[in-house]
Amino acid sequence: MTDTALAGVNTAPAAGRRITPTGRLILPATADRADWLTARRSGIGSSDVPAILGLVDYTPPLKVYLDKTGHDVDDAGEAAYWGTVNEENVARRWAMQSRSVIRRVGLVAHIDHPHRMTTLDRRVTECPLSADEQAPCALEVKTRSAFKGAQWHAGPPDDVLAQILWQIAVNGYEHMHFAVLIGGNEYHQGTVRADQYMDVMADIVIAMDRFWFDHVQAEVPPAVTGDGDALVRLFRRLHPTRTGAVDIDRHDDALDALLDYGRHQRAESAAKKAKNAAKARMIAALNSAQTALIGGEHAYSLEPSNAAPRVDLAQLAERWPDAYAACVAPNPTERINIATQFKENF
Repeated sequence: MTDTALAGVNTAPAAGRRITPTGRLILPATADRADWLTARRSGIGSSDVPAILGLVDYTPPLKVYLDKTGHDVDDAGEAAYWGTVNEENVARRWAMQSRSVIRRVGLVAHIDHPHRMTTLDRRVTECPLSADEQAPCALEVKTRSAFKGAQWHAGPPDDVLAQILWQIAVNGYEHMHFAVLIGGNEYHQGTVRADQYMDVMADIVIAMDRFWFDHVQAEVPPAVTGDGDALVRLFRRLHPTRTGAVDIDRHDDALDALLDYGRHQRAESAAKKAKNAAKARMIAALNSAQTALIGGEHAYSLEPSNAAPRVDLAQLAERWPDAYAACVAPNPTERINIATQFKENF
């Protein structure tokens, strides 16, 4: 076995060909990104699965729906960039450590259910399992922050497991391998076997089919659920400018949300005041000391804060306009402004 084989040199198969037990190639890995983005909108891909199932905060189900229905909501950040950059190196490490051969693949769809799609990171042509288990399989590659390391101690976390199980279901595999680089210097690998998750896979397939047909195909948006900050960013990207008015008096969810917002706003304000009052009492108890003890044991201390330096933007713009233009970028945001008459109802 050569080093080239271990590294997984590309031998791109033709589109339309069956490339996995139940999957055919839609686009090769060498396809233009614009073509890939267009093609993946014609089905549910493995990266969509955790979002639809509510397993990741940063991608609410509504974002998947908007993407599939043609809206530009792609906002991949640094994590996605470095995941792409490091994918080849992590895949090579797995191939060398496993004494195996891998190939890049591309976008694959189920031969009987074309809306079930996956973008396999690598197809394994020589499985490292024992000789009697030389079944077709593939490799899922991940890079994760060091803060996520604990999630991998017992295998892949739920969001990655859901992706892998979807890939197994779409491609008809008996198992798949995974490799993850954590924090840039901690490597783990393992195997997910289909026979251990048959019921879970069936539930995932039902949920993905329901989302595709009941929401995407029917053009019925899913409920606005998920992380609030992620949803606000999504709506900001979807509607960068706003004009006009909309009547919500018959929109029960919007009216409930208005009442919820007011209730939480009041609770937040009260909690902040109570927190600051408690802080003041704790500092008063210190007198001139820095550390408070209870029964001789450290309880709390008042430590210097390394807050970011304050910048006088007005003076910067006036005295050094070029530096201001080069270094200060707009940071659009928004706030909810509730009319006085409705505040009185909270």
